[in-house]
Amino acid sequence: MMGPAHSLSGAAAWLGVGAAAAAAGHPMPWPVILVGALICAGAALAPDLDHKAATISRAFGPVSRGLCEIVDKLSYAAYKGTRKQGDPRRSGGHRTLTHTWLWAVLIGAGSSAAAILGGRWGVLAILFVHMVLAIEGLLWRAARGSSSDILVWLLAATSAWILAGVLDKPGNGSNWLFTEQHQYLWLGLPVVLGALVHDIGDALTVSGCPILWPIPLGRKRWYPIGPPKVMRFRAGSWVELKVLMPAFILLGGVGCAAALNVI
Repeated sequence: MMGPAHSLSGAAAWLGVGAAAAAAGHPMPWPVILVGALICAGAALAPDLDHKAATISRAFGPVSRGLCEIVDKLSYAAYKGTRKQGDPRRSGGHRTLTHTWLWAVLIGAGSSAAAILGGRWGVLAILFVHMVLAIEGLLWRAARGSSSDILVWLLAATSAWILAGVLDKPGNGSNWLFTEQHQYLWLGLPVVLGALVHDIGDALTVSGCPILWPIPLGRKRWYPIGPPKVMRFRAGSWVELKVLMPAFILLGGVGCAAALNVI
């Protein structure tokens, strides 16, 4: 799928988690709902760091472009080093390592560790990176073009600072779901969820997605998981734009209302 659909699906997924948490007796404070949805929307773009034309690869200028090259080479090396006889030969790393459950878990764990060990600055860094990606994904028309990059960064930095201050206040969710000694441990959850939602979205397209790697399936270790081919669509097609994106908006609205106990 394209960036906007990925971001919308990530936000909707976290709002759905908020609704489920409220139903299970562990309601999220409203700052957790808001921050989690924004982080998840941003994290839903992150797996495409292996593609030089992706939103995340140009979101941070030369830094993200350089990181994209490294991740692409690392992903390709992982593919070559672990492929089985049934896996086709390929020349790049797109939709390989960063599009797996293992990658999602690792970056989520890394985010939680950064939030705990880095303190306030670690939290601010996580918020800033994902705010930039969320703005790029959700407001893609307004954020399009290199001339708007600085404005996006400033907006993301300001938002990250304000939201971190809100979360720090007692009762606003810094220790949601965990103990007082593990403040912000939950920040890794929307990161994991966003990455997995991205992978599921890509699995619906014609190419599928090797979500289960490194678990082998038959003669393939990089098996492209997906529904029957007749049910798949091309990225950017009318199915994505006219059906899925409106559905994500609707589901996100319902999930938000349920998470806030409005319905």
